[in-house]
Amino acid sequence: MAFSLFQTLLYPPPSSLFVTVMSILSCLSLTNGGYMETKGKHMPYSKFFSVPTSNKSKVQQTKVGSRNGMLLLYTPAFLVGLGSFAIFSHQDLRSMMVITVLTIHFLKRVLEVLLVHKYSGSMTLETAITISSSYTISTLTMIYAQHLSQEHRGPTIDLKYIGIVLFFIGIVGNFYHHHILSNLRTKGNREYRIPKGGLFDLVICPHYLFEIVEFIGVSFIAQTMYAFAFTLGTTFFLMGRSYATREWYLSKFGEKFDNNVKALIPYIL
Repeated sequence: MAFSLFQTLLYPPPSSLFVTVMSILSCLSLTNGGYMETKGKHMPYSKFFSVPTSNKSKVQQTKVGSRNGMLLLYTPAFLVGLGSFAIFSHQDLRSMMVITVLTIHFLKRVLEVLLVHKYSGSMTLETAITISSSYTISTLTMIYAQHLSQEHRGPTIDLKYIGIVLFFIGIVGNFYHHHILSNLRTKGNREYRIPKGGLFDLVICPHYLFEIVEFIGVSFIAQTMYAFAFTLGTTFFLMGRSYATREWYLSKFGEKFDNNVKALIPYIL
């Protein structure tokens, strides 16, 4: 029964060992990252991240400004998407849709870095390169997996048009709440405040909620094993980030933080 449903919704697993291994690794590594967030082991560029003095490396690490670091995170993946239009120019409609939404996703990230977000810190160059490589490889793998899927007949249930709707709901909702977060801080002001407006009155991380919706949309468009594995891992990772974010606000603002505000899903989680 489960296998039959799998065949109905997804393309058959690809013949590529690389894509199969990446599907497993992406899901597991992202899920583990979310679990680590709940345990207080945060990403090195996170506002929650701090290194105890006793553990600081004696070797001076190269640092870059947050804006330049974030540009490095997203630009290579955007260029992979852009270049794929030329490399895979004779693909079917679904493949071109996958390339298009991934390119739009990272173009939006780059534009937010340049025009929306406000910065006051820095990150290590090593961290920026590591995360950038992850985004780039994931984007390339998803596009390549879609290319390989053309060897097979499409799934019985076609989800790509539902996926397009979900993708644009997700990307618009994510941008809207990023804009609210950006407006919380004036230039040069490093003080954090409790965000209000939009879904922030119900959950502390609506931008993550909409990012999950966005990637569910991408996986519905693709309907490949890799896309669903990556989306599942991303969902668990952002759940962990949301939990850590809520705990951070509770510890920082105490009774000023409304305890009824959930982490990610209104009234539930």
